[in-house]
Formats: sequence, structure tokens, C-alpha cells
Amino acid sequence: MLTTAQLNNVFTLFLSLLVEAMPFLLIGVTFSSLLMFFVNEQKLLSILPKNALAGSLAGSLIGFLFPVCECGNVPVARRLLVQGAPPAVAIGFLLAAPTINPVVFWATWVAFRDQPEIVFLRVGMTLLIATTVGWIFSHQRDLRPLLQPMVARSMLTAPARPASSSSPLLQSGTFLTTGGKSVQLDIPAAQTLMANPAMDKPWPAKLRLVADNMVQELRELGAVLVLGSAIAATVQVAAPRELILSLGQGAISSVVAMMVLAMVVSICSTVDSFFALSFASTFTSGSLLAFLVFGPMIDLKNIGLLLTVFRGRAVFYLFALAAQLCFALTLFVNLYII
Repeated sequence: MLTTAQLNNVFTLFLSLLVEAMPFLLIGVTFSSLLMFFVNEQKLLSILPKNALAGSLAGSLIGFLFPVCECGNVPVARRLLVQGAPPAVAIGFLLAAPTINPVVFWATWVAFRDQPEIVFLRVGMTLLIATTVGWIFSHQRDLRPLLQPMVARSMLTAPARPASSSSPLLQSGTFLTTGGKSVQLDIPAAQTLMANPAMDKPWPAKLRLVADNMVQELRELGAVLVLGSAIAATVQVAAPRELILSLGQGAISSVVAMMVLAMVVSICSTVDSFFALSFASTFTSGSLLAFLVFGPMIDLKNIGLLLTVFRGRAVFYLFALAAQLCFALTLFVNLYII
């Protein structure tokens, strides 16, 4: 049972997390709405690499164009999926955008100007992990079984046709009934019919639709953010920090401790480098990188937002893959590099 002082700390941390995260969620929702109503889906798809590995890398680098943190990347990634972006692109963006953007790069450089290797290793590891996980998810030909039903229904992509079927009506895909016959459409044709109707509306109507969509997404994602921030604040106060900090000098234990700490404190990627700097004298360099790389990808505050896009098992896959890769890379740094 928490004491009164601990409850006060929980409330203070909850408000700080919420105040810190809400502006970036608003930025992400804004970008999401602009993508929805001002970006032509066919043009977006045409410039994305067709190769899964190249697409995952491209998605990981999009953060330079959309500088959002882990609170704002979820609605943008959801909109990319809905618009028909390949899974590798959306997953790469989802994991890398909170770190691979100019704001976070500058903040990390300011915090670790005396250790520039930390800055570049953070960027390199994030790109490697996000690209790898995006490429792995690309092997799921139809991502919709891993998505929440509302997101899956909104996607513009048509699933792949089965090799054979007794009747075309039993095949998955998009059909057009004409002249008493059902004709299965290929993906470009289906997307043309389902093209965003807002593209042809006048600008005032588009702006009203953007505002309406922002309100709807803020209501949905904001509620989850409040719940996630409350959980993160409670765990921060209740967790035995002394035990975590006592593990700081072990090559393995320090990495595990900082990954757990990163997930628990749920601090925004724009300021997490200054938080990590406070542990520089007591923790290994690999563990500092584990905090800086893993935290923006997966934290308690962000899990709730991820669950608005993906089913629970997909979030677990993301968590497990990112955690294993981050642990392996940062342990290698502890043992062989720094």
C-alpha cells in the first residue's frame, strides 16, 4: 500500500508525463490527419521501395521528415498502414521515428557532447533494430490479423488471392459487381475505388475534416495515454530503484536494469538523453545505450497506444524482437567496444 507521500509523488509524475507527452501526441495526430486528407495514397505508395528490406530502412528514416516522439509516432504509423503503406515501412517508422529525427539527435549531442560515440551508436542501433524488425514483419503477407479490427477494416490494401478456390466469391479481395457478374479487382484498382474522397473537396472542407479527425483520434489515443501515464507513474514510485541501481556495473545486469528502467520511467525521447546522462558515472556505456535505444521503442506509456493499432500478440512480438536485438547489441558494446 502506497503512503500519502508516495501517492503525491505518483500524482506529480503522472502530471509531468502527461504534460510532457500530450504536445507530441497532438503533433502526431496532426500529421496523421494531414496524411489522411492531403496525401494522395497512390503517390505515397509509388515512391516507397518495393523491396521489403529497403522499405523498412526507408520507413526508419522517415522520422527526419516527421519529427515526432514515441507519443506521436503511433497515430502517424496507423495512418501509414491505413493508406496502404507496406508493413515494413510502417513498422520501421514506428520503432525508429522517436529517435531518428533532428530534435532528438540534437538533444543527445548536447547531453553527450563529450561522448560522441554514444550519439552515433544510438542512431545506428536504432536504425538496425527498426529495419530488422520491419523486415521480419514484412514476411506476414497480410498484416490485418495482427491489427485491431477497426484499423484492419480501414486499410486500403486488398489481401493476396489464394492459389485456388472453387468459387471466385470465396476468394479474399475486393469485388465489383457489374452486369450480374462479380469481378475481383487488383490492388491498384481497388485502391482507386476506395480513394480518399477528401482529395477532391475544397480546402475549407478539408480543414474541417482534418479538425474532426484530430478530435476523434485525440479522444481515442488521449484516453489511452492518460491510463498509460498513470500506470507508468505508479510503477516508477513502487519499483525498488535501489535494487536496479545496484546492478549498474555488471556487463549483463546493467543492460537489463537500464532496459527495465527505460520501460518503467517512460520518459520522452526528446529529453531522455539528459536523464541517462545522470547515470553515466555509475552505469556502463552499453547500458546507457540500452536506455536510449529501447526506451523510445517500448515503454509502459506507449504500450497502451500500440494496443490501439495492434492486437496484443503483435505488440508482444514487437516488444520481444526489439528487446532481444537491443540486449544483444548493447551487450556487444559492453564486452568489445566501450
